Amino acid sequence: MKKILVPCDFSSTAVNAFRFALDVAAQSKGTVHLLHVIELPVLHDSIIMPVLSFEQQMLDELRDKAEKGFDKILSKYNKTDAVDVAMKVEFGAPSKIIQNYTKDHAIDCIIMGSHGASGVKEFFIGSTAEKIVRHASVPVLVLKDYYKGPVKNIVFPHTLDIEDEEDLVAKVKALQNFFKAKLHIVWINTPLNFTNDSVSLERLTSFAKRYNLKDYTINIYNHVELEEGILEFSNSVKGNVIAMGTHGRTGLDRLISGSLTESVVNHSKKLVWSYVMKEELVEA
Repeated sequence: MKKILVPCDFSSTAVNAFRFALDVAAQSKGTVHLLHVIELPVLHDSIIMPVLSFEQQMLDELRDKAEKGFDKILSKYNKTDAVDVAMKVEFGAPSKIIQNYTKDHAIDCIIMGSHGASGVKEFFIGSTAEKIVRHASVPVLVLKDYYKGPVKNIVFPHTLDIEDEEDLVAKVKALQNFFKAKLHIVWINTPLNFTNDSVSLERLTSFAKRYNLKDYTINIYNHVELEEGILEFSNSVKGNVIAMGTHGRTGLDRLISGSLTESVVNHSKKLVWSYVMKEELVEA
């Protein structure tokens, strides 16, 4: 985690994400990139009609306000300049700007804040969260409250389909190594995707050996609901981070799906780390 991007709307959750990113960057001797994206209505800008002067004045005022917001949180949480922080204000569609910034600056992790709620209108930074979690080209770590650490236990909810997981597992192993944490691989056995414990255990053991995992446990947890099973199991092992793969496939025998990942992001009080399978990356 050498280059960490924190999309910042100056909400309490965004500030929590920034504080955690500072801790991570201090550990990795990395850099934090603070990005504030201002989404605007279509301006009257064309070859024939340039942007009106009052519109330019509005943009300047919004940029100035954001830069003052940056200065405020830096002076409070990075007083000694212990961590290098780059700051940028952009105008446009947040999800697209974030994706482009990630690529242009070789970002290797996005850390974001989430308010969390019940129902569909719960995503942080409006509806941008769903797009970022589903389509980011790098891992996304979501938190609600500031977490000082340490990260000792990482929960890895998993299915028995291991054919397309090599890139995901490599990222999870890197996450585990960074925090020096124990990895808890878990198969959630539900009525809709029931598998005999002996079969699940054998395949999960084979999975762990195939990818040469270290310092891990293998678990089978029975629950009527997949999401609730993940959350309850995480609590039972004192998990600090839930690591999940996401893609748009359908079907029961799949790695944790995008909609489930977003649901866990919304309802979990823990850190949730997600990564989009490379072959499933699509434009927002």
